Amino acid sequence: MATRTRGTGNVGTGKDAPVGNTAEISAETAKRAQQGASDGEGNKPAKALQSGIEQVKGVKVPAETRAAETTTIARPLDLPDIADASFGTASHEVSKNVVETVHGPDDRVKITSTGVYPWRAHASLLITARDGSMWIGTGWFIGPHTLMTAGHVVYIKNSGVAGRDGFVRSIKVMPGRNGSTLPYGSVTASDFRTVRGWVDNGDEDHDYGAIILPTNLGSRTGWFGFGVYSDATLKASVGNISGYPGDKPDGTQWYAARRIDSVGPRKVYYDIDTYGGQSGSCVYRISGGARYAIAIHAYGGATTNSGTRIVTPVYNNMVAWKA
Repeated sequence: MATRTRGTGNVGTGKDAPVGNTAEISAETAKRAQQGASDGEGNKPAKALQSGIEQVKGVKVPAETRAAETTTIARPLDLPDIADASFGTASHEVSKNVVETVHGPDDRVKITSTGVYPWRAHASLLITARDGSMWIGTGWFIGPHTLMTAGHVVYIKNSGVAGRDGFVRSIKVMPGRNGSTLPYGSVTASDFRTVRGWVDNGDEDHDYGAIILPTNLGSRTGWFGFGVYSDATLKASVGNISGYPGDKPDGTQWYAARRIDSVGPRKVYYDIDTYGGQSGSCVYRISGGARYAIAIHAYGGATTNSGTRIVTPVYNNMVAWKA
C-alpha cells in the first residue's frame, strides 16, 4: 500500500515521489551534491588503484571496445533472479533492455576477501515475495541502516501470478557473503522504498529502491558514497560493479570494471559483465581512493548493460532514505 510523505524536505516529486510500505517516509533536505563513504569498523580497507579500479588480481581496464557479442551461460540459477518476477524469463530472451549479460569473454573475478571493505558493503539478497516465492538480488549500503537496490528488487510489477505483485514480504540481507560464510551474519528487512515512476508505470528510468534495516549493521560494514556528476565526469570514469550473480557458485561475489560507455538523462551505460542476481548492484567510480556510486545496476543489452543514473531527484531520495 502506498503511504504519505511527511515533511517538506527536498525529496523527489512526480515520478521520483517516494513510496514506502510502512507508515511514514522520512523527508530530509539534501545538503550537498555528494555524500561521503565510510569503510566501517575494524580491518584495513582494500586499497584502490589510481587507474580507478579495485586492486584485484586479474582485473584490468582494456583500451579497446569489445565486439557486439554476448556469451551464453548455460548454468541454471539455484534461485531465480528477482528481475524475472517483473519481466519474466521469456522477456529476458527477447528484450535487449532487460537481460543482464556477459559480453564476449567473461571478465568477472571472484572476490574472496569479502570481510574487507568495500566488498563487505555489498550484500547478497534472499527475497521472499508476497506469494512466498524466493528470489535473489544484490544491494549495497549507503548508510548505517540503508541499502540501495533496484526498484524491481523491492516491488514486483506485472508478474501475472496471483498475490505476487507489490512490495515483497521480506529480504534477508547478507553483507559480504562468501558462499556459506557470512562474515557479518544476516538481518531480515521488511521496510522498503521505491518511487511512483516504478510503482505506477514500471518506468526503467525510475527503477531504484531502498531496503531499510531494523539494525545499524552498516556501521560495521561501511558504505558507499554517492553523488550527482556531469556527463563529462561520468564518461571519463571507470565503472566498477561487484555483486552476486546466479550463474556462479551460490552466494559468491564477483567483480568487474570497464570504462563508462555512454550516459543518458536517466541512465548510465557500460560494457561491464553482469548476470541475473546482480540486479541492484552498485555502479561506482573511485575518486581520491574513495568509492562513490553513480548508478544502480538494473538492465542489460546486446553490447552494454545499464543502471539507473543518480541524478538530483534520485540523490535527494537517497539522502532522505539514508537519514
